[in-house]
Amino acid sequence: MNLRFVEAFYWVVALKSVTRAAEKLFLTQSAVSSRIAVLERELGTLLLDRRDKQFRLTLAGKRFYGYAEKLLDLQAEIKLEMGSGRAMQVSLRIGAIESVLHSWLVPWLKILRQQFPDLALELSVDTTPTLQEQILRGAQDLVFTASPAGGEGVVNKFLTSMEMVFVGNRQQHRRRTYTAEQLLQHELLTFQRGSQPHVDLIEKFRQLGDRPNRIHTISSISAMAQLVQGGFGVATLPREVIMNRLNFPQLKRLETVAEMGLEPLPIYAGYREDPTSRAVEVLVSSAQHFLKSD
Repeated sequence: MNLRFVEAFYWVVALKSVTRAAEKLFLTQSAVSSRIAVLERELGTLLLDRRDKQFRLTLAGKRFYGYAEKLLDLQAEIKLEMGSGRAMQVSLRIGAIESVLHSWLVPWLKILRQQFPDLALELSVDTTPTLQEQILRGAQDLVFTASPAGGEGVVNKFLTSMEMVFVGNRQQHRRRTYTAEQLLQHELLTFQRGSQPHVDLIEKFRQLGDRPNRIHTISSISAMAQLVQGGFGVATLPREVIMNRLNFPQLKRLETVAEMGLEPLPIYAGYREDPTSRAVEVLVSSAQHFLKSD
């Protein structure tokens, strides 16, 4: 039995789509369908119900899915035990939010490159909702987001929290401490609508009985930083972003009264359980170790 064909069947079931499985495995849809057809002929039974466009497993397919997971898990275990899995000669797709990109992602990737020189990465940067949707449909192997990704078969592990601060232009903001009333005198910039920083900012003012005239929601940290450097308002950003004076020389942290302290931004690693490889788990463990020792 060809385990590549078993793998194709496993991911079609796990992702509930031939299209998504093809994207996950870097194959064409016809190649995935062909592999499953060969597997069905070898087993002498239909695994997928193809009578309409809806995804359905046959009774035999439901039974074989459990065997497929065990077979692939055993294959990964054998490779690891016999040494063929230690070189990490794999290609992984990683997605991260900008907060991670502008803080610890690059230093961690440098260490990762030293540990696993044969590891090839495909990196993309996007918002938490987009990355969560991508990991759910199998378009990413590992994502770093600001909230856990939902969905069957998706594993989430908390990694760290990032301190959030108010940030202003170094030339324009010279007070030692800012109150809520003083912050309200400026345009306010924060993450996209519905995000944890956006909700937290609104809640802070609500608790104090104040209502901001306008809050600008922006999905790009770089855009926010550039706007504040250009003199446009005050932003809520991770503290690590403004630590690099070379990138953002005109930004400064604005000290605020205690009641305006912002909630830290949590960072989660999200990935799908993959019985064919332990590579993603190795990367998550590496990231956890890096952040603990940082």
